[in-house]
Amino acid sequence: MTLTADKSTATRAGIVTVAGAPNAGKSTLLNRMVGQKLSIVSRKAQSTRDRVVGIHTTPTAQMIVFDTPGLIEPKYALQEVMRSTALVAVADADVIAYIVDMTAGRPQSFVEAAGLSSPPAAPVVLVLNKADLLSDAERTRAAADYPDAVLISAITGEGVEALMARLTGRLPESPFLYPEEEISTQSVRFFVAELVRETVLEQLHEEVPYSVACGVEEFREGRSPVYIRAVIYVERDSQKRIIIGAKGSRIREVGRAARKKVEAFIGESVYLDLWVKVLPNWRRSASALERLGYYIAKDKGA
Repeated sequence: MTLTADKSTATRAGIVTVAGAPNAGKSTLLNRMVGQKLSIVSRKAQSTRDRVVGIHTTPTAQMIVFDTPGLIEPKYALQEVMRSTALVAVADADVIAYIVDMTAGRPQSFVEAAGLSSPPAAPVVLVLNKADLLSDAERTRAAADYPDAVLISAITGEGVEALMARLTGRLPESPFLYPEEEISTQSVRFFVAELVRETVLEQLHEEVPYSVACGVEEFREGRSPVYIRAVIYVERDSQKRIIIGAKGSRIREVGRAARKKVEAFIGESVYLDLWVKVLPNWRRSASALERLGYYIAKDKGA
């Protein structure tokens, strides 16, 4: 069934880009807004590397929500890709939700945080996240200091409904851009790879997770269980040994946990066949990044 709004009521539709520093809560907010887990969530900074698209539709409005990589000053090729992805999503936005962690001190302006030479074309809504960690006095002070901001907790849902109403009001009048039942424009393969990578982030520590990429090389539907072959890429042999573990113990644990997530996501039983391969120095190699599907995004207006 496709939603059809009352002809006497104009519908709104457009892109909401969620942008901010690493670990501000962007992915948690997208998942909360869409009502389903699409973006991976990790305590480790810079876990979002690509634009993740979620779609939220009501009878009168449709938000295409972009979760973006954290706004950072890049130090190597992968971070350059991440920054360009975030900035193009900002340029594409009809409205920007600039989310800041209120436990991290006084926020910069969005122009400063994004390193822009001038304000973006889209209106910016300041979103003060992690309200659940603030004292009553800190909440009162935040409301006084930032009267136009929306105070939320992406993790508990506090304030998110009010935020979505604010964002919806800034979307242009437009027909819906996608069918009502769609929740993303990205493929199941993309989300499967992200769920595997999230599991590695959860189970491993220090440097290894930042050197991990994942791709799905085979996805056989029409059979039970669904067969999925995924490859975890690392930069060094020592990292490969860590992920495999003694007698394959670690990769089995990663596989078991990731399989449960994938099954919950696609709603079918899955045989997840995980492999680990070394792709030397891939985070700093343009050709390796392209092989893994990471490209420098270009602003359409550039």
